[in-house]
Amino acid sequence: MQDQVAQAGKDRRPISSRERPFWKTMAGLLIRWRVSPNGISMASMLFGIGAGAALWATGCAEGWAVRVLFLGAAVLVQLRLICNMLDGMVAIGRGIASPTGELYNEVPDRVSDFFTLAGAGYALGGEMTIGYVAALLAVMTAYVRAIGKSLGARNDFCGPMAKPQRMFVVTAAAVMMAVLPDQFQWSWGPQGQWGLMAAALWVVAVGSAVTCLRRLRRIAGLLRNSSVGG
Repeated sequence: MQDQVAQAGKDRRPISSRERPFWKTMAGLLIRWRVSPNGISMASMLFGIGAGAALWATGCAEGWAVRVLFLGAAVLVQLRLICNMLDGMVAIGRGIASPTGELYNEVPDRVSDFFTLAGAGYALGGEMTIGYVAALLAVMTAYVRAIGKSLGARNDFCGPMAKPQRMFVVTAAAVMMAVLPDQFQWSWGPQGQWGLMAAALWVVAVGSAVTCLRRLRRIAGLLRNSSVGG
């Protein structure tokens, strides 16, 4: 089991925030309280779904409620990312290597990506089709990484639009929609129907497509070199 924990620690997404004292203290408290890492992963999924629901609701709301919903969505996205960071820290800190840990780590992330990005497509200033395309391509980046790992390569978390970058773009757009005066929330696209959130989704979609191609190229290179070396 200790070997599994050590391997999990080496083959995870590099996040500089893990080394910050505040998050180490938070992880220490969760370890002391014996909080389940899988439970933290499930909480991250609920936050991701909640973010998507809040973004979707901005397309139906009016007045100040729209800004509150956008701000709430931004907070929920960040809470999801915090859970994504803490679940691994707690698992390694407690020395837990669950056979189902990989499922709890990956499936909630993909559900979160889908609901958040699809919800952004229905948001005020969003575009439904681009939201679904961005969601599909976001899931594809993880699929390519998982295929590479199944073939013997290590997890490849390269960007330019890995999960942290995708969620940063969505968070930034949501915060801007929450705080910018109406006259700065510009419209563009066909018949001026798209807004800031549609622009963010285009960035995510194009960046995710580039990320998929980059990961495929890097994984193929690693597998070729491994074959030659063997």
